[in-house]
This record gives sequence, C-alpha cells and structure tokens, in this order.
Amino acid sequence: MNDLFRPVIRQKILDMQAAPLPVLTPRDVWLPAVPGKALAVIGMRRAGKTSFLWQQLAQRHAQGTAREGLLYFSFEDERLAGLQGGDLDVLVEEFYRLHPDWRDQRRCTFFLDEIQVVPGWELFARRLLDTENVELFLSGSSAKLLSREVATSMRGRALEAVVAPFSLREALRHVGQEPQQSPDRLPKAGQSQLDAALERYLAEGGFPEAQGLDARSRTELLRSYVDVVLLRDVLERHNLSQPQVLRWLVQQLLGNAAGGFSINKFHADLRSRGVPVAKETLHQMLAHLEDAFLLHSVALATDSIRRQQVNPRKVYPVDTGLMALFDKSGKPNSGHALETTVLHALLRLGAQVGYVLTPGGFEVDFHAALPDGEQWLVQVCLDIGDTATLQREVRALQDAQALWPGVRCLLVAQFMPPLVDLPPGIELHRASHWLLGTANE
Repeated sequence: MNDLFRPVIRQKILDMQAAPLPVLTPRDVWLPAVPGKALAVIGMRRAGKTSFLWQQLAQRHAQGTAREGLLYFSFEDERLAGLQGGDLDVLVEEFYRLHPDWRDQRRCTFFLDEIQVVPGWELFARRLLDTENVELFLSGSSAKLLSREVATSMRGRALEAVVAPFSLREALRHVGQEPQQSPDRLPKAGQSQLDAALERYLAEGGFPEAQGLDARSRTELLRSYVDVVLLRDVLERHNLSQPQVLRWLVQQLLGNAAGGFSINKFHADLRSRGVPVAKETLHQMLAHLEDAFLLHSVALATDSIRRQQVNPRKVYPVDTGLMALFDKSGKPNSGHALETTVLHALLRLGAQVGYVLTPGGFEVDFHAALPDGEQWLVQVCLDIGDTATLQREVRALQDAQALWPGVRCLLVAQFMPPLVDLPPGIELHRASHWLLGTANE
C-alpha cells in the first residue's frame, strides 16, 4: 500500500515547500514550552487552527530555519483515502529523501494537519518523537482530536494549545486598528473609536471568517458552524439518538448566555412536555458540547463538591457572535456579551474560573485563580453610571472578600462617569482597556 501513496505524498511535500507563505493575522496563542512534547493545536471548528500552524511555520522561517526544514502536511486529501497508520512512514522517508542533510543533523518541524483521518496516527506520532529530530505540531477536526483524546492517545507525549476565535485585540489587529500604545494614552477620538470597536466586537464576535460580513451573511455563516458541530462533533461522533433534544439543549444554553443552568430543571421541563430522556444523557450532551468547544460552563467557586453539584452552572458561548442566533428577544444583550468576553480573556490567561455566591446573597461574576497563584474577584457591568447599580456591584465584591481575604477585586465596566468614588481595595477598569491587556501587565 505504501507505494500507492508515495507519489502523492512526495508531490504534496514539494508543492507545500514551494508555495509562498500566506500573510495572516498573528494570533496570541499560548504555547507550552516543554521539550520533547508534541503540541496539539485544538479548538472549535473555524477558529483558525490551520492558519495558526502556518503562522508558526512562517515564524520559524523568519527566525532562520530554511523552508526545507519546515513541513506543513494536510491529510484531508481525497488522494490519500485509505491511508493507514502503518503507511505514514512514507511521509518521513520522502521528506528525508528530498532533504537528506537534515536527518539527525538539524532539527526540523512537522505540522501535521487533519491527522486524525488516518487510523493509528497516534503510534506514528509517538515514534516520530522518539526516533527523529523533529518538533511536532498536530491539529485537526475537534470531532476526533479533542484535548482529552490527545492526552490519552499520546500517553503524556502531547500538550495542548487552544485556538479560540479572535480576542478584541486580535480582531483589531485583523483590520489594522490594533493600538500601538497603551489604551489609556489614546486621545479622545482614539478612545471613542476603541469603544465603538468593542461594541461591534460584542455584537459580531471573533470568528475570523465572519469579520466584516453583513448581519445576514454573518448569521448564516455562524449558524452553519453550529450545525456542523452538532451533527459531526456531537451526534455522529457519540452516536446520539435524540437530535431534537440536543437542539433544545443548545437553544436553552445559548439563548440564556451567562445565565444559570440546571440539568435537573431542564430534565423536569422535558418530562412535563412528554419528552423521554435520561438525566445522564443530558449530562453527557453538555459534556460533549464543551468538548467540541461550542460553549464553556462555569461552576460555583467552592471547595465543596456537593455545593458545586447542587448549584447551577453558568454557561457561556465560545463566541459572542453566536448569542444572536439563539436569543429570541431580538435585542442585543451587550451586558452578557461583555461578561462572556471577560470570561474568555481570563481563560486565555490560564485561569481556573468559577462564580461566587456570597453569604449575603450577592453574586460575583468570576473568581479566577491564575497560574502564578494570584486570585481575582471580577465583577463585570456594562454601565455603572447609575449610582444604585454601582453600589450593588461594589457591595457584591466587598461581600465576597470575606470568602477570600486579600484577593484582588476588579470591577470591569464599559460605560462609566468621569469620576467614580470607590472604597479602598476595589479596582475600576474600563472594559476596552482591560481586554487589551493593560490590567494584566
């Protein structure tokens, strides 16, 4: 079987290494720096994983690695149908036949995209790391290359790098409007443009392909993304037999973005409508949707497993652009969109995130435990111009401080009066500034 694929593989290598490098928007993706590990580039469909692989290739080329030492190879090619894990040696053989001076002498980098279509790829990847002087990137459809699968299949030989839709900074960079100075140094006109860009981002989201589209085209595009995730990454992959229940679940979750969700209540509602579904099935569906990166759920921040289980989870879409697809009110919910955006900013920092219910009955949007051990309480509010609103948000943070003494307390707001009187220990951040990173430096 090897000889059947050899000419195609050789030609693909030649064509790739002769192709001009694409000009793409640089992404701010954190890469773990652990020698000897493969990097699995994961994330929701259409978030930009393939583009990110090309950017990593271009970066290494700019740093001095010759093109012959850099291999991008996509296995999503009908000419490779039937390729098995045992045939993958042909890729290595043909690469080093073309570039014999590289074998064992210099370190090259392989970017293997859509590798999950080849049965038995895991054994090949592990052996490649063990026997060749290669830096290895793996990526593919989230239906078959999820983080938990990579960890299992590669037996500890792979770490993950998550590619999400554009952040606010990346979206601005994409259209050539990324501020080149600290946002708090912008003139009035620049600040107004930044605030307008944030409002647009909250409504339209950050999927790269959706940038700049009119509302109808963007809606149809994003709807197609969701449909593919539900069909291929959840229903087909996990062999589920109740597609309508899954759609109802997604409608409930994304139609109430940033709201609380209880499997028990949803299950009771379905039963009242005569829909027979097991509660365990609903738990599995929610887990599958998170695995496919369509949404992220946040549990109560507590050391008590029982309290986490009996309290609702708060659910957020992977991208604010999806909210309009499921919100039947027809009105933009900028407050929940801002909360969703802040959550994803915290996740990009590597934070473990929960929400807080205080002894006084207040709720704080997020408790974030950062990798360096620092802890934040983060309250998100669209507009604190109203005195009563400001007092409520501050009181919630103060009440939560009793649970985490000494924690850093942040109030992130999009609209605020020129002067705000806050008690000691409460930091106020303009949302556009905080999202661009000035609060995290």
